[in-house]
Amino acid sequence: MATKSTPTTRQSIEAQVRAQVYAAMGLPIPRKVNAPNPLLVNVSARHAHLTQAAVEKLFGAGHTLTPKKWLYQDGYFAAEEMITLVGPRSRVISNLRILGPCRDVNQIELAYTDSIALGIRNVPTRISGDVKGSAPGLIMGPEGTLELDEGIIRAAPHVHMSPADADFYGVKNGEMMRLNVGGPLAMSFDRIQVRVGDGIKLEIHIDTDEGNACDLRPDTPCELLKL
Repeated sequence: MATKSTPTTRQSIEAQVRAQVYAAMGLPIPRKVNAPNPLLVNVSARHAHLTQAAVEKLFGAGHTLTPKKWLYQDGYFAAEEMITLVGPRSRVISNLRILGPCRDVNQIELAYTDSIALGIRNVPTRISGDVKGSAPGLIMGPEGTLELDEGIIRAAPHVHMSPADADFYGVKNGEMMRLNVGGPLAMSFDRIQVRVGDGIKLEIHIDTDEGNACDLRPDTPCELLKL
């Protein structure tokens, strides 16, 4: 008598392939190896998000951002344009990359060590877009300067995911998750904020300080868990 076989799906095939890759590398297989999408953990270096009005103020009337490199998330890019951020006592960070497309608010994202180098000690840790009451600063471009009353933050660790990923992990937008990072400096991040959106790829962002602390490398095993 014929037995009923389990249908082969793209997800199941990808899960088998990922398991074989981990085994070949001698790495532990994550418990979420059958997730609908592969998990990517990226280090997000300091950068700026600007409004179109700010771009024109800094680079000239009618100027638009020029894509230099497309990012992992579709439609987002690192621009050719860079600015200079001026802190107290004229300390500066030059060649600060702008990410596009333009946004509704101006926002500068720094790591903690960046803010110390600038002499800014009151940079709050916020989720992107939450700039109310954050640190002020001065930014300079080739055609002008712009004083920000607020907008400088340290980006909170977060995970971008699609509704399908959110369903798989059993989480909702705004909830917190845990990221376990393996390797010689293994550690856990227990406040990875969930950001759900249509058409979004599964991706965790941590800053350069956090990436250096856990010695994150392309082959570092990582696991995302519901708290």
